[in-house]
Amino acid sequence: MLKIVSTAILLIAICAIPISATAQKHHQSEKTRSAAIARSAAANGSVAYATRAEALQFADDLAERRDLDHEWVRQAIGQARFLPQVPRLMLPPAKGTAKNWRVYRSRFIDPVRIRAGLRFWQDNAETLARAEREFGVPAEIIVGIIGVETIYGQQMGNFRVMDALATLAFDFPAAHPRAAERTEFFRRELEQFLSLTHRTNVDPFEPRGSYAGAMGLGQFMPSSWVRYAIDFDGDGRVDLFNSPADAIGSVANYFIAHGWKPGMPTHYSVQFDPDPARVQLDELLAPDILPSFSAASMQAKGAVLDAAGAQHAGPLALVELQNGDEAPSYVAGTENFYAITRYNWSSYYAMAVIELGREVAAARAR
Repeated sequence: MLKIVSTAILLIAICAIPISATAQKHHQSEKTRSAAIARSAAANGSVAYATRAEALQFADDLAERRDLDHEWVRQAIGQARFLPQVPRLMLPPAKGTAKNWRVYRSRFIDPVRIRAGLRFWQDNAETLARAEREFGVPAEIIVGIIGVETIYGQQMGNFRVMDALATLAFDFPAAHPRAAERTEFFRRELEQFLSLTHRTNVDPFEPRGSYAGAMGLGQFMPSSWVRYAIDFDGDGRVDLFNSPADAIGSVANYFIAHGWKPGMPTHYSVQFDPDPARVQLDELLAPDILPSFSAASMQAKGAVLDAAGAQHAGPLALVELQNGDEAPSYVAGTENFYAITRYNWSSYYAMAVIELGREVAAARAR
């Protein structure tokens, strides 16, 4: 989210001209630079952002804000290419598409991912135990995150991060209900990415990641890489692509920064008062997944907690997981459940992380 990025990362297409921080390339002639951009665009089958005045103005402003070499930033943004499939992937599902927790769960809790998780845990048992000791984040939660995100490094994404971020910064789909907000988000991520690669002397066209620009085993966005990624293997650099230790430590560090409370469960089971008149479901669901109710107030509204949940001292949220045409599933989420959703703002995602981690832990115990 460099020497951070290993030289083992896939290189850009052979016809593209890589960006470097050397003075020679910073001051190459306009004619040579334009030709390089044209060749890069032709090789990749799309028009480069050098043709967009808005993008180049953003480059100039970014360079000024970050005190970066103007020509280097212009080259980087100018050589980025539009990825037509990326805006489509950002659009929400069509209205009327029913959420289904059981279907969602089946995508992530399967034999392939569990076996890969078991190998990952066995290979990194000492590091996971150290992260749990130092941060208080259970190993199974860290294992669940890395498994859901990338199947333990098997699927870290093949999009050039520079292209993906530029596409979303300058061509985020207008049809998205939060288009303006998301455009600003991705422009900030592009700025963080270029600042990071410039500072660490990494070609910004080397890193590969998701269509949203997330990188490494834990799929950190650039801003998260800058803020929360740590050198957990002690080799003097942060490498979330090739160092499982750095990825493990960085995920744990991210959770602590987002309110993880060591020793607290993630959720409790919940049922409802058999008298429907006593169940104030709309009020219970109004705060969404933000923990807002005491155990007593939740039960007063008709949500019947299990024994441990009834004794919980902190705030709780009623989490609804829809199951298509069937009855929804419900749990009482704690502040730690909410912390998992800060990694990906979805209760379905959080439950998948929790349940994958538990399944891998169970496989390890057998």
